[in-house]
Amino acid sequence: MLHRSEEGTDGADGELTVPMAWLYAEYIADELLRTGDLMPPTSFEFRAGRDALALTIFLSDTEGELSGIRVVTQLETWLSLTAYDQPWQEWVRERLAELAAAAAESAGPAPDLDLAEEAWRWLQETELLAPDLNAVPGGAPVVGEDEGPKVWTPAWQLGLPLGHLAIHLF
Repeated sequence: MLHRSEEGTDGADGELTVPMAWLYAEYIADELLRTGDLMPPTSFEFRAGRDALALTIFLSDTEGELSGIRVVTQLETWLSLTAYDQPWQEWVRERLAELAAAAAESAGPAPDLDLAEEAWRWLQETELLAPDLNAVPGGAPVVGEDEGPKVWTPAWQLGLPLGHLAIHLF
């Protein structure tokens, strides 16, 4: 969904502004997850991983130059940002606020930012039923993968480790 002005276009002189940076970040995230073959691409878990990775990729691009050549050189950066002990959600909030402030100063359309904010909203507001990783060890024996304690988890808390693992497997 693209941001539209009153005239029905985003760019100057009637040109449509295409959110290429966000779409490219989403494409890279999708490819990383598909290569890892961790979840079916039609699952909500896959979407959570893709959105978390796309946000990481998009927001870590401080130069505004997402480049196919630089993808391999950025893997370590993305790994460190998605690591378990990192304050990823605070970093996302700060970067989104910085980009929103820059977009407000330019007074131009920001369809990439709009899509990133939409993904962040979905990751925060959507909860997925996942195994409770904080369950007491030594509790009831787990017979099958679908058995055991489950808890409703914000999508970003499930998608972030999935994205991190996908980067490792790449």
